[in-house]
Amino acid sequence: MGAGHDTVAAELARRARAAGKEAHVVDVLALLPYGLGSGLRGFYQGTVRHAPWVYAGIYDFFLRPGPSPRPSGTPLARLAAGPLMELVRRTAADVVVPVFHLAAQLTGHLRSRGVLQVPSAVVVVDFAVHRQWLHPGNDLHLCLTQESARQVREGLGRPAKTTGPVVAPQFFTEGPGTADWRRRFERFAPGRPAVLVSAGAWGAGDRLPGTARLLAAHGFLPVVLCGRNERLRRALSDVPGVLTPGWVTDMPGLLHACAALVDNAAGQTAVQALAAGLPVVGHRPLPGHGAEGVRRMAALGVSEQAADESALVPALERVTRPGPERERRIAAGRALFRGDALAAAVRARAVPRS
Repeated sequence: MGAGHDTVAAELARRARAAGKEAHVVDVLALLPYGLGSGLRGFYQGTVRHAPWVYAGIYDFFLRPGPSPRPSGTPLARLAAGPLMELVRRTAADVVVPVFHLAAQLTGHLRSRGVLQVPSAVVVVDFAVHRQWLHPGNDLHLCLTQESARQVREGLGRPAKTTGPVVAPQFFTEGPGTADWRRRFERFAPGRPAVLVSAGAWGAGDRLPGTARLLAAHGFLPVVLCGRNERLRRALSDVPGVLTPGWVTDMPGLLHACAALVDNAAGQTAVQALAAGLPVVGHRPLPGHGAEGVRRMAALGVSEQAADESALVPALERVTRPGPERERRIAAGRALFRGDALAAAVRARAVPRS
């Protein structure tokens, strides 16, 4: 749906190939017939950008965890069963690794029916494990946190392990691009700590220009990632003291050059920031799993949550100032990275059904 799922899939495939294995990446939305996948992606993008209250309602009805019966994504996912099974046969796959909840519904359905004969190991990329990630047919869930793994085990009675986020190795160490970013920041706004403001691959967010103006007015250099939303980028480019670099290909270098991240989704940019040792402050989160994830991150102590503008600046001042508070946040974030999800997925074995 965004770039986060693709990024996780690409990193898992890179690790597999580096270990001498074959890896094939497929978008489950592309396997759906009649253009349904493109329609779903377009609808989600439109609602998150322009009608977030619509997505909030969808999340509450379809996705939010809870005991009450709600519609499942399995009927939709089943439409991709034939193309997926053809790919499994053609590649002689030993394991299938969903990194998106609709794919997890599909593999769980196929495993429970005995159609898919190899294990399915679900890599859950969200801090908030909503109900569409969960299907009892899957053999293993690999989770970001111990809390999420416990939730899976209790909810499904199936194995779940804590491996932490899937992040490419270059995010953990400062690379050659960092110095270039720092020089760029110093030329643009000398002496101001750079704060990265992320709007995701689609450039979705609530009152981003206001947030950028607030940060600039309080002595920060807001560096706003607008994704592929050129309209947002043009609007922000006219705000004094705000840098909008466009689509960034050197995210590791950029993250290491900044002092903090203002995040609204608890997604891949947030965990990449944690890997880079960058404190994260959640602010004006996207509805649904974005808001749930931001709350979960703050509850874990790996980030702060600034509920409004009056809380944002003090939070950033705390985490950008050198000292114990900043170091504590950095250490808590890096402690999430516990294991290798790819290695755990490769070791997955079919679990007998009771």
